[in-house]
Amino acid sequence: MSSLILAIESSCDETAASVIKNGREILSNVVSSQIDIHKKYGGVVPEIASRKHVEAIIPIINESLEASKVKLNELNAVAVTNGPGLIGSLLVGLSTAKSIAFSLDVPLIAVDHIEAHAYSVNIENNLNFPYIALVVSGGHTTLYLVNSYNSFELIGKTRDDAAGEAFDKGAKLLGLDYPGGIQIDRLSKEGKKDKYKFPRPFLKTDSFDFSFSGVKTSLVHFLKKHEITSNQDLSDVCASYQEAIAETLVEKTLRAAKQFSINDVAITGGVASNSRIRELAQKRFDQNNINLFIPDIKYCTDNAVMIAKLGHQKFENGEFSDLDIDVYSTKRSAYTRGKGFKNS
Repeated sequence: MSSLILAIESSCDETAASVIKNGREILSNVVSSQIDIHKKYGGVVPEIASRKHVEAIIPIINESLEASKVKLNELNAVAVTNGPGLIGSLLVGLSTAKSIAFSLDVPLIAVDHIEAHAYSVNIENNLNFPYIALVVSGGHTTLYLVNSYNSFELIGKTRDDAAGEAFDKGAKLLGLDYPGGIQIDRLSKEGKKDKYKFPRPFLKTDSFDFSFSGVKTSLVHFLKKHEITSNQDLSDVCASYQEAIAETLVEKTLRAAKQFSINDVAITGGVASNSRIRELAQKRFDQNNINLFIPDIKYCTDNAVMIAKLGHQKFENGEFSDLDIDVYSTKRSAYTRGKGFKNS
């Protein structure tokens, strides 16, 4: 049975829409970013973000439908992110999706943003289950054992700052523009990654949890004692700081793959666009004969294709959402391996 699914993503500062056919053929992928708007504030301002989503969402959906050459009444379902993320931003996407689904009398499919990232590696590949997925972004750093499209077993998460947050806060301390992670990555290419030593939190423990607040704090103390007087020194600091984050992410993910005897590993999310993380991960996983999959950069950052891809799986299995479904700001999942606290 042929299916056409419209997907909507609005969890943070990107308004995105995509139309996917039969779960495989990407007919459109439209993203409107608010980076230039939030840049002057040094980060995303939730109220501004939600207002911009209101302005952008209908034009973006229309552009997506036009690019896909699909008419609204030809859709078989509407998939949408309902969390985690900024409440105001999520509500714009979910309310719009509800309206479309109700007016067309087609199923509404709510999709978890982080699970969509973890599954996004299947946009370009077809991984066998189970696989390990590291989802790393500005707001999330989580490690999953993915048993199926609807079974994401949490085995590790950050206890404080996410990796992307550590990049952005570190960049701000260094006087760099937002988004800071991109600036650090750029400058690091000219720097010496072993010039300065920053901590690798939890790297020598059995836990799969992460912590990046200490890395940021170490940079604060470093800058109090060390004056950056040249572009080369700035690049060296960026490269050394980036290496601490990259090594922590890669080594913990590698350790998880070994412990669970997994041969396929995915690294996804916005921070997976970082060139050093991609390079180091490829080297370390090749050395250990483990297959590494990292999506194309356009599928690492927030997009609606990943929502459509996971939404299609739910559509095929009749996992539809009621029209009274709500949004949520944080994902709360129990640690099933006893490696951290339990919640629900």
